[in-house]
Amino acid sequence: MSGAPQVPKSGSPTLDLSPLRGFRAIGAVFEDMFGAFSLLPLALALGWLDIKLRYRGSILGPFWLTISTAVMIGALGAVYGTLFHMDLRSYLPFLSLSLVLWGYISTLVNEAPSIFSQNASALHAMRMPLMVNVLRAIIRNTLILLHNVVVVALVFAFFRVIPQNLLSVLPALVLWIVDSMAVCVLLGLIGARFRDMPPLVSSVIQICFFVTPVIWKPSLIHAGAQYLLIDPFYPLLEIIRAPLLGEVTGVSIWAAAMVHSLLVWILAIGFLARFRARVAYWI
Repeated sequence: MSGAPQVPKSGSPTLDLSPLRGFRAIGAVFEDMFGAFSLLPLALALGWLDIKLRYRGSILGPFWLTISTAVMIGALGAVYGTLFHMDLRSYLPFLSLSLVLWGYISTLVNEAPSIFSQNASALHAMRMPLMVNVLRAIIRNTLILLHNVVVVALVFAFFRVIPQNLLSVLPALVLWIVDSMAVCVLLGLIGARFRDMPPLVSSVIQICFFVTPVIWKPSLIHAGAQYLLIDPFYPLLEIIRAPLLGEVTGVSIWAAAMVHSLLVWILAIGFLARFRARVAYWI
C-alpha cells in the first residue's frame, strides 16, 4: 500500500542528533579550529571591515586611537613620573609600551563575552566554525594595536631606546595569539550563556589595570614581588615588554606565562567541547 510507512532498509544512512561526548567532542573542537584557519582570509576581511565601518566618515579613521593614546601617555607620564619620582627617560618608554600592550589586552577581553552574541545573525544563518568569530576579533584588535605601535616607536626614537633580544619576542607574540584565542573562546561561551558577563568583565579589567604593573614598574615592590606572578596579565606583558626595553626575561616569568596559558586552554577546550552545540540556542 502506498500509504503504509516505509521501514528503512538495513544499512541506510541515518542522522545522529545525539550530542558528542568524550574524545569525539574534543575532536570536533579541533575540527572547528582547523576549519576556522582554512577560512582565515574571511576572518581577515571581516576584521578589516569592522575597522572601516567603525570609522566610516572619519578623516583620520583609526589614527584617532593613536592620537588619544599619545595624549594619554603624555598626561600619565607627567603625573605618575612625578608621583613615583621616575626619570622620564626610562619611565616614558616603559609607560608607552605598557599602555599600548594593555590596550590590546583590555579591549580584547572586554569584547570577548560578546563575540558570539554580536554575531548571532551570521551563526543562525549559515554553518560556520565558531572560531572564525574569534579570529575576527583578534585580527581587528591586532590591526588597532599596529596603529598604536607608532606612538611607541616615536617615544623610543625620541629617547633613543634600542630594543634588545628581539628573537625572544617572537615566541612571546605566538603565546599572545594562542592566549587570545583561548580567552575569547572561554569568555565568549560564558557570555553567550550569561548576559551579565560584559559589565562584570569590564569591572574586573579596570581593577586589574591598577593591580598589574602597567603604569608602575615591578621594581617598586620590594617585599612579596613573587606574588606578582599570580596575576596572569603580568607575565604576559613582561615577556614582550622586557626584551623591547633591553631587559632579560626571567625563567620564572616565562614559566608563569606558560602555566597560565595551559590553564586557560584546558578550560577553553573543555567548555567548547561541552557547550559548542548549544551556542546557537543561547544567542
